[in-house]
Amino acid sequence: MPLADFVVDPFTFDGETRDVYRRGSGPAVIVMAEIPGITPNVVAFAERVIDIGCTAVLPHLFGTPGRPGLDERGKPDIPYMTKSMLGGCISRDFTTFALHRSSPVIEWLRALGRREHQLAGGPGIGAIGMCFTGGFALAMATDPTLLAPVLSQPSLPLGIGAKRKAAIDISPSELATVKDRCANEGLEVLGMRFTGDALSPGARFETLRRELGDAFVAVEIDSSKGNPFGIDPKAHSVVTEHLVDEPAHPTRAALDQVLDLFRRTLLASG
Repeated sequence: MPLADFVVDPFTFDGETRDVYRRGSGPAVIVMAEIPGITPNVVAFAERVIDIGCTAVLPHLFGTPGRPGLDERGKPDIPYMTKSMLGGCISRDFTTFALHRSSPVIEWLRALGRREHQLAGGPGIGAIGMCFTGGFALAMATDPTLLAPVLSQPSLPLGIGAKRKAAIDISPSELATVKDRCANEGLEVLGMRFTGDALSPGARFETLRRELGDAFVAVEIDSSKGNPFGIDPKAHSVVTEHLVDEPAHPTRAALDQVLDLFRRTLLASG
Protein backbone atom coordinates (compact mmCIF):
# COMPACT_ATOMS: atom_id res chain seq x y z
CA MET A 1 0.00 0.00 0.00
CA PRO A 2 1.74 3.21 -1.17
CA LEU A 3 0.22 5.28 1.66
CA ALA A 4 0.86 2.77 4.47
CA ASP A 5 3.41 5.03 6.19
CA PHE A 6 1.23 8.13 6.02
CA VAL A 7 -0.99 9.37 8.85
CA VAL A 8 -4.63 9.90 7.86
CA ASP A 9 -5.98 13.08 9.46
CA PRO A 10 -9.46 14.23 8.37
CA PHE A 11 -9.80 18.00 8.03
CA THR A 12 -13.08 19.90 8.20
CA PHE A 13 -13.70 23.43 7.01
CA ASP A 14 -17.03 25.12 6.36
CA GLY A 15 -18.87 21.82 6.81
CA GLU A 16 -16.69 19.90 4.32
CA THR A 17 -14.58 17.01 5.64
CA ARG A 18 -11.89 15.27 3.59
CA ASP A 19 -9.16 12.81 4.48
CA VAL A 20 -5.63 14.21 4.44
CA TYR A 21 -2.54 11.99 4.20
CA ARG A 22 0.57 13.38 5.92
CA ARG A 23 4.16 12.26 6.43
CA GLY A 24 7.49 13.91 7.07
CA SER A 25 8.83 16.78 9.15
CA GLY A 26 9.60 20.40 8.42
CA PRO A 27 7.51 22.96 6.51
CA ALA A 28 4.42 21.64 4.79
CA VAL A 29 3.94 21.14 1.06
CA ILE A 30 0.38 20.52 -0.13
CA VAL A 31 0.50 17.92 -2.93
CA MET A 32 -2.72 17.97 -4.96
CA ALA A 33 -3.07 14.91 -7.16
CA GLU A 34 -4.00 14.75 -10.81
CA ILE A 35 -6.75 12.57 -12.26
CA PRO A 36 -7.43 9.77 -11.27
CA GLY A 37 -6.22 10.54 -7.72
CA ILE A 38 -3.37 9.81 -5.31
CA THR A 39 -1.60 7.19 -7.42
CA PRO A 40 1.70 5.49 -6.46
CA ASN A 41 3.51 7.97 -8.72
CA VAL A 42 1.96 10.91 -6.87
CA VAL A 43 3.06 9.29 -3.60
CA ALA A 44 6.57 8.85 -5.06
CA PHE A 45 6.69 12.59 -5.74
CA ALA A 46 5.55 13.22 -2.16
CA GLU A 47 8.39 11.01 -0.93
CA ARG A 48 10.86 13.30 -2.70
CA VAL A 49 9.32 16.27 -0.89
CA ILE A 50 9.80 14.40 2.40
CA ASP A 51 13.40 13.59 1.51
CA ILE A 52 14.40 17.27 1.23
CA GLY A 53 13.12 17.94 4.76
CA CYS A 54 9.49 18.95 4.26
CA THR A 55 6.16 17.49 5.37
CA ALA A 56 4.13 16.12 2.44
CA VAL A 57 0.39 16.73 2.81
CA LEU A 58 -1.91 14.95 0.33
CA PRO A 59 -5.60 15.89 0.44
CA HIS A 60 -7.98 13.28 -0.96
CA LEU A 61 -9.94 15.20 -3.60
CA PHE A 62 -11.11 12.38 -5.93
CA GLY A 63 -10.43 8.77 -6.85
CA THR A 64 -9.27 5.97 -4.55
CA PRO A 65 -6.14 6.86 -2.54
CA GLY A 66 -3.22 4.60 -3.41
CA ARG A 67 -4.86 3.01 -6.44
CA PRO A 68 -2.65 2.95 -9.57
CA GLY A 69 -3.74 4.78 -12.70
CA LEU A 70 -2.56 1.83 -14.80
CA ASP A 71 -4.15 -1.57 -15.28
CA GLU A 72 -2.41 -4.94 -14.92
CA ARG A 73 -0.93 -4.58 -18.44
CA GLY A 74 0.69 -1.26 -17.56
CA LYS A 75 -1.79 0.64 -19.73
CA PRO A 76 -3.92 3.58 -18.53
CA ASP A 77 -6.91 2.30 -16.58
CA ILE A 78 -9.44 4.10 -18.75
CA PRO A 79 -12.62 3.08 -16.83
CA TYR A 80 -11.11 4.23 -13.51
CA MET A 81 -9.72 7.45 -15.00
CA THR A 82 -13.03 8.21 -16.70
CA LYS A 83 -14.95 7.65 -13.49
CA SER A 84 -12.62 10.00 -11.59
CA MET A 85 -12.77 12.62 -14.35
CA LEU A 86 -16.56 12.54 -14.53
CA GLY A 87 -16.76 12.76 -10.74
CA GLY A 88 -14.59 15.86 -10.81
CA CYS A 89 -16.51 17.43 -13.68
CA ILE A 90 -19.91 17.09 -12.00
CA SER A 91 -18.72 17.93 -8.49
CA ARG A 92 -19.74 21.33 -7.16
CA ASP A 93 -16.23 21.61 -5.68
CA PHE A 94 -14.59 22.03 -9.08
CA THR A 95 -15.13 24.69 -11.74
CA THR A 96 -14.37 22.75 -14.90
CA PHE A 97 -15.46 25.00 -17.77
CA ALA A 98 -16.27 28.43 -16.31
CA LEU A 99 -14.03 31.38 -17.11
CA HIS A 100 -12.52 33.74 -14.52
CA ARG A 101 -13.56 31.66 -11.53
CA SER A 102 -11.71 29.62 -8.94
CA SER A 103 -13.04 26.22 -7.93
CA PRO A 104 -15.02 26.28 -4.65
CA VAL A 105 -12.62 23.72 -3.16
CA ILE A 106 -9.94 26.44 -3.10
CA GLU A 107 -11.33 27.90 0.15
CA TRP A 108 -11.04 24.48 1.79
CA LEU A 109 -7.48 24.10 0.47
CA ARG A 110 -6.47 27.54 1.76
CA ALA A 111 -7.81 26.61 5.18
CA LEU A 112 -5.93 23.30 5.03
CA GLY A 113 -2.76 25.19 4.20
CA ARG A 114 -3.18 27.46 7.22
CA ARG A 115 -3.76 24.43 9.46
CA GLU A 116 -0.70 22.65 8.09
CA HIS A 117 1.44 25.76 8.55
CA GLN A 118 0.42 25.85 12.22
CA LEU A 119 1.26 22.16 12.63
CA ALA A 120 4.56 22.11 10.73
CA GLY A 121 5.91 25.58 11.40
CA GLY A 122 8.52 27.24 9.23
CA PRO A 123 8.22 30.46 7.21
CA GLY A 124 5.22 29.20 5.22
CA ILE A 125 4.04 26.38 2.99
CA GLY A 126 4.46 25.14 -0.56
CA ALA A 127 1.78 23.73 -2.86
CA ILE A 128 1.76 21.88 -6.16
CA GLY A 129 -1.26 21.10 -8.31
CA MET A 130 -1.25 18.68 -11.23
CA CYS A 131 -3.51 18.58 -14.28
CA PHE A 132 -7.08 18.95 -12.96
CA THR A 133 -5.69 20.65 -9.84
CA GLY A 134 -2.82 22.27 -11.73
CA GLY A 135 -3.99 25.84 -11.29
CA PHE A 136 -5.14 25.46 -7.69
CA ALA A 137 -1.80 26.57 -6.22
CA LEU A 138 -2.16 29.92 -8.01
CA ALA A 139 -5.53 30.66 -6.41
CA MET A 140 -4.27 29.38 -3.06
CA ALA A 141 -1.47 31.97 -3.26
CA THR A 142 -3.86 34.73 -2.17
CA ASP A 143 -3.12 33.40 1.32
CA PRO A 144 0.18 34.79 2.66
CA THR A 145 1.16 31.44 4.15
CA LEU A 146 1.75 30.04 0.63
CA LEU A 147 5.30 30.91 -0.39
CA ALA A 148 6.00 28.38 -3.16
CA PRO A 149 3.16 27.74 -5.66
CA VAL A 150 3.78 25.21 -8.45
CA LEU A 151 1.45 24.67 -11.42
CA SER A 152 2.15 21.34 -13.13
CA GLN A 153 0.33 20.94 -16.46
CA PRO A 154 -2.63 23.16 -15.37
CA SER A 155 -5.68 21.92 -17.30
CA LEU A 156 -8.64 23.98 -16.07
CA PRO A 157 -10.74 25.39 -17.50
CA LEU A 158 -10.85 22.57 -20.02
CA GLY A 159 -9.51 24.01 -23.26
CA ILE A 160 -12.61 24.04 -25.46
CA GLY A 161 -12.31 27.18 -27.58
CA ALA A 162 -9.62 29.85 -27.74
CA LYS A 163 -10.79 31.76 -24.67
CA ARG A 164 -10.65 28.71 -22.40
CA LYS A 165 -7.28 27.61 -23.78
CA ALA A 166 -5.83 30.96 -22.72
CA ALA A 167 -7.68 31.15 -19.40
CA ILE A 168 -6.53 30.29 -15.90
CA ASP A 169 -8.91 29.08 -13.21
CA ILE A 170 -8.76 32.08 -10.90
CA SER A 171 -11.05 35.06 -10.35
CA PRO A 172 -9.88 38.58 -11.33
CA SER A 173 -9.80 39.73 -7.70
CA GLU A 174 -7.72 36.74 -6.64
CA LEU A 175 -5.37 37.21 -9.57
CA ALA A 176 -4.90 40.86 -8.55
CA THR A 177 -3.89 39.73 -5.05
CA VAL A 178 -1.38 37.23 -6.44
CA LYS A 179 0.07 39.87 -8.79
CA ASP A 180 0.48 42.23 -5.84
CA ARG A 181 2.33 39.54 -3.89
CA CYS A 182 4.59 38.92 -6.88
CA ALA A 183 5.36 42.62 -7.23
CA ASN A 184 5.77 43.47 -3.54
CA GLU A 185 6.75 40.23 -1.80
CA GLY A 186 8.88 38.54 -4.44
CA LEU A 187 6.47 35.61 -4.82
CA GLU A 188 7.63 33.22 -7.54
CA VAL A 189 5.15 31.04 -9.44
CA LEU A 190 6.59 27.97 -11.19
CA GLY A 191 4.69 26.40 -14.09
CA MET A 192 5.46 23.23 -16.07
CA ARG A 193 4.05 21.63 -19.20
CA PHE A 194 4.99 19.59 -22.25
CA THR A 195 4.88 21.62 -25.45
CA GLY A 196 2.59 19.13 -27.20
CA ASP A 197 0.11 18.83 -24.33
CA ALA A 198 -3.34 19.84 -25.57
CA LEU A 199 -4.78 19.54 -22.05
CA SER A 200 -2.43 22.27 -20.84
CA PRO A 201 -2.28 24.67 -23.79
CA GLY A 202 0.62 26.98 -24.50
CA ALA A 203 -1.79 29.93 -24.63
CA ARG A 204 -2.42 29.43 -20.90
CA PHE A 205 1.27 29.97 -20.16
CA GLU A 206 1.27 33.06 -22.36
CA THR A 207 -1.50 34.46 -20.17
CA LEU A 208 0.49 33.67 -17.04
CA ARG A 209 3.57 35.39 -18.50
CA ARG A 210 1.55 38.47 -19.41
CA GLU A 211 -0.17 38.69 -16.02
CA LEU A 212 2.72 37.81 -13.71
CA GLY A 213 5.72 38.96 -15.73
CA ASP A 214 9.10 37.74 -14.54
CA ALA A 215 7.47 36.27 -11.40
CA PHE A 216 6.17 33.43 -13.57
CA VAL A 217 8.90 30.87 -14.27
CA ALA A 218 7.80 28.67 -17.17
CA VAL A 219 9.28 25.24 -17.79
CA GLU A 220 8.07 23.99 -21.18
CA ILE A 221 9.51 20.62 -22.15
CA ASP A 222 9.87 19.84 -25.85
CA SER A 223 7.56 16.96 -26.75
CA SER A 224 7.35 17.73 -30.45
CA LYS A 225 7.80 14.96 -33.00
CA GLY A 226 11.44 13.96 -33.20
CA ASN A 227 12.42 15.74 -29.99
CA PRO A 228 15.97 14.95 -28.75
CA PHE A 229 14.84 12.88 -25.76
CA GLY A 230 12.20 10.82 -27.51
CA ILE A 231 9.43 12.18 -25.30
CA ASP A 232 5.97 11.00 -26.31
CA PRO A 233 4.08 13.82 -28.08
CA LYS A 234 1.12 12.91 -25.84
CA ALA A 235 3.14 13.25 -22.61
CA HIS A 236 1.24 15.11 -19.90
CA SER A 237 2.34 14.47 -16.30
CA VAL A 238 5.72 16.16 -15.77
CA VAL A 239 6.74 14.93 -12.30
CA THR A 240 4.71 11.71 -12.08
CA GLU A 241 3.59 9.45 -14.93
CA HIS A 242 5.99 10.82 -17.57
CA LEU A 243 8.97 11.53 -15.34
CA VAL A 244 12.20 9.95 -16.57
CA ASP A 245 14.45 9.82 -13.54
CA GLU A 246 17.78 10.33 -15.30
CA PRO A 247 20.06 13.29 -14.49
CA ALA A 248 20.24 14.64 -18.06
CA HIS A 249 16.52 14.30 -18.80
CA PRO A 250 14.40 17.49 -18.94
CA THR A 251 11.66 16.00 -16.75
CA ARG A 252 14.24 15.26 -14.05
CA ALA A 253 15.52 18.84 -14.42
CA ALA A 254 11.94 20.08 -13.94
CA LEU A 255 11.53 17.93 -10.83
CA ASP A 256 14.81 19.28 -9.44
CA GLN A 257 13.60 22.83 -10.11
CA VAL A 258 10.43 22.19 -8.09
CA LEU A 259 12.37 20.76 -5.17
CA ASP A 260 14.84 23.65 -5.32
CA LEU A 261 11.98 26.14 -5.08
CA PHE A 262 10.74 24.40 -1.94
CA ARG A 263 14.25 24.39 -0.48
CA ARG A 264 14.86 28.08 -1.20
CA THR A 265 11.55 29.37 0.07
CA LEU A 266 10.75 26.99 2.92
CA LEU A 267 14.08 25.68 4.21
CA ALA A 268 16.71 28.34 3.58
CA SER A 269 16.14 30.07 6.92
CA GLY A 270 15.89 26.78 8.86
